[in-house]
Amino acid sequence: MYLKILIFLFLLLYQNVTYSKANDTNDFNQKYLSNYFSALVSSDNQKNDDAIRFFNSSKKFLINKHDNFLREYVFSLILDGQVKEAIKQIKRTNNSNFFEANLLLTLDSITKKKYKKAAKKLNKLLTFQENGTYEFVITKTLESYSYLFLNGKIGKTNRNLGKIDLVTNAFQNCYLSSKKTNSNFLNLINSPKSDYSRYLFFYLGNIVENKDYNIANEISKTIEPLKSSLLIAQSKKWIEENNYHKFNHYFSCKNKKDLLAEFFFLISNLYSSQGLFKESNFYLNISNYLNPKFYFNLSLLAENYQLNDNFILAKKILQKISDENEIYHWYKTKKIIQILSEQDGDDVALTYFEKKIDNFKNPSNKTLYDIANIYKKFRNYKKAIEYYSIVLSKIDENTSTFADILYRRGGSFERIGNYEKADIDLLKSLEIRPDDPYSLNYLAYSWLERNYKIEKAIQMLERAYNEKENDPYITDSVGWGYYLIGDYQSAEKYLRRAVELMPEDPIVNDHYGDVLWQLNRKMQANYFWKSVLEFEDTEEKMKKDIQNKLLNGPNKI
Repeated sequence: MYLKILIFLFLLLYQNVTYSKANDTNDFNQKYLSNYFSALVSSDNQKNDDAIRFFNSSKKFLINKHDNFLREYVFSLILDGQVKEAIKQIKRTNNSNFFEANLLLTLDSITKKKYKKAAKKLNKLLTFQENGTYEFVITKTLESYSYLFLNGKIGKTNRNLGKIDLVTNAFQNCYLSSKKTNSNFLNLINSPKSDYSRYLFFYLGNIVENKDYNIANEISKTIEPLKSSLLIAQSKKWIEENNYHKFNHYFSCKNKKDLLAEFFFLISNLYSSQGLFKESNFYLNISNYLNPKFYFNLSLLAENYQLNDNFILAKKILQKISDENEIYHWYKTKKIIQILSEQDGDDVALTYFEKKIDNFKNPSNKTLYDIANIYKKFRNYKKAIEYYSIVLSKIDENTSTFADILYRRGGSFERIGNYEKADIDLLKSLEIRPDDPYSLNYLAYSWLERNYKIEKAIQMLERAYNEKENDPYITDSVGWGYYLIGDYQSAEKYLRRAVELMPEDPIVNDHYGDVLWQLNRKMQANYFWKSVLEFEDTEEKMKKDIQNKLLNGPNKI
């Protein structure tokens, strides 16, 4: 942002032809430049509506005269979902000497089946990228798709694009109705190194398109909707309801635009994973332009804005998601609840949440499960227990999911002081998953806090630690267990590590202060206790306890 401002001010002050295509400095009008500056500031502040308004007020004068104007303008248009308008503006100018402009012109040619024209644009794209960059990946992948659409076969190229090649190859084989398609998708889905669970949707879509409904039904039975993504949960529901046509309606491998849309979703996701949300949103909007029916992808766009604390735009995007069925209606509701919690606090979010629950007349197990989790987050543990119990009554008792819900319900019982029922749930959860580190930790720590079965609790915590030695909460629990039995040397080792793993956690720092005090390292103990007072997450009760420790030391064991 600061670089843009400096460049702008330099241009404004010196108005030299070296920095502009304008041959006559009198062409510059301070009002237009001021509007351009305001557009840049608005864009960087994620106020895209304002940015477009300022760009539009100055485009007539600057669009062909200032080198960077068109690129910034195109970005704002794309971020607003105005892809057609962006292409139109590029075609109207003689100033498209940047990667994104030529990319959009290439796509325009491909989607209009003008493959020779697309090839020329692709050659120009090559001048804007280097090996290893996303621009290189985009250019080479578009080359392969253009060849596929023109010749009806996969080109023999060595692009060396790694996982991108694997994904592209799967979709191109699908386009050709190749027998390799299913094995391509299965290789992606079963990859141990990356999460390609999304491609289960496309695998199922191909099976359905081949009318192998029995196979689709068998696969559907293996899907656990409570822990599945929005897309996969919806796939299961379509199959269960025999709505097989839905797959092809939203995405078809035979549709060129759909294929390109999925590729740009992948690119968008790569940018998002690196925290480059503006670039991610740029390519995601291109994806949505190519396949507007596939509104599953809007979820990533909303999440990008949410991660950037742009709650207004996040909610605006979410409102575009259809309420045509429960899964999407609930997803939208859940995300808005999360945003309201971050934006306005839990009380506002809880009020909105409880108003919306009545809209779901026959909620699925996934919706019920999510409702329970939300109540638990908002510390309404009795309501959480109520909904966890409903879900437990509907699912198989011998599954990992059943164990997980028992763990969550047990934690809710513990929070309201019903230790008997908490122990029953947590112990039953451990019968199903004996080595689950989080269940072991939760139950054992609960026992420590109650001064109950201390030795047994420490044994359980050591088992948990062996499974998750870098988990800060488990590490803290082990250290605290040793503290309670007076083994301060062992306690110090674990609690020091917990502080290293989670340096701004109030409880961890409090515990470490306690053990340092017992080891007669009182100055260091005071340092960690004082740190607790400065943390934002420290509750008032803990602050009072800390202030007492600073005066009198910790309570005796």
